[in-house]
Amino acid sequence: MKVLDLQCRHGHRFEGWFASVDDFESQLSRKLVGCPICAATEVSRVPSAPRLNLSGATSSAEREAQRRRAGEGTVEGGAEAAAPRLRELEAQAMRALRELIDKTENVGDRFAEEARRIHYDEAPARNIRGVATPEDARSLVEEGIDVMALPGALPSKESLQ
Repeated sequence: MKVLDLQCRHGHRFEGWFASVDDFESQLSRKLVGCPICAATEVSRVPSAPRLNLSGATSSAEREAQRRRAGEGTVEGGAEAAAPRLRELEAQAMRALRELIDKTENVGDRFAEEARRIHYDEAPARNIRGVATPEDARSLVEEGIDVMALPGALPSKESLQ
């Protein structure tokens, strides 16, 4: 899963989740990536800080941090103090994402069609998720059908286990 920092032509910054960079480029070329604030499909990547998973590597800085955590020194504030809060926020986001996926049916690219069927009582009422073009989403809103845009593609249920 790739998490990319994005920005629309109006300067709104947001995050998108994609299976790969190629997946992002494919969705972008088909105008499927839209700003969650203004729905603009003119979107570009912006620089972001990489998140490195160096679980096996131990640098001198990491050894120093381990010593501090073990009580050989204390640091007020800074990244070490923020790390537990960041981990908790990440855990909350993952719980919310799992709940969203568990409580919705993925209807894929049939989203607009299925949302209309539900709205007009032609299909059983239920929570759905899927893919819609910005034009389809605007049309649904104009018809009085509530929709919420999520940046990028949601991961599969299996990838969140």
